[in-house]
Amino acid sequence: MSSKNNFSESATNRYALALYELAKENSELEKIEKESLDILQLIKKSIDFQSFIKDPTNDKSQQIKSIQMISEKFSLSKIFTKFMCFLSSKRRFFYLEKILISFLNIASKMRGEVKAKLSSSKELTSIEIENIQKELSESFTSKVKLDYVYDPSLIGGLIIEVGSIMFDTSIKNRLKQIKTRMIEV
Repeated sequence: MSSKNNFSESATNRYALALYELAKENSELEKIEKESLDILQLIKKSIDFQSFIKDPTNDKSQQIKSIQMISEKFSLSKIFTKFMCFLSSKRRFFYLEKILISFLNIASKMRGEVKAKLSSSKELTSIEIENIQKELSESFTSKVKLDYVYDPSLIGGLIIEVGSIMFDTSIKNRLKQIKTRMIEV
């Protein structure tokens, strides 16, 4: 089972890198990144689209026709459309979500961006998130790409994860530390 997971991970990374190279070579990197984000949103929102992607019984030619119709509807670039059709022809279309996530990570990494995750106990405004992102970018001397998550279970405070570094000022964490100390006594 683990060899299958390794195959899917290495395959998705190879396909993602190929998409990155194609996009960069044709000076459409920014456009294809946006299209990838749009398709990922469609995957999240549409159960029908999820089924379309993950159903291995779909006829290749029908799937390719559907991809072309979707591409026309969303005005997707020719390169991105051909890439998705290629995945379908190779029976790898069910990897689409993983490939696009990997592609976006590669593009971000190539720009020198550092990924960070921000969790807060209260909903933050876009200005507050921007300020935190700016502070982190200055601290880490590179552009930080921040993923924000609202998590009311934290009770109060923030959790910021940048790579292997974690800043946890949440009340939930403090209560956990107090509980651990009380058990040790």
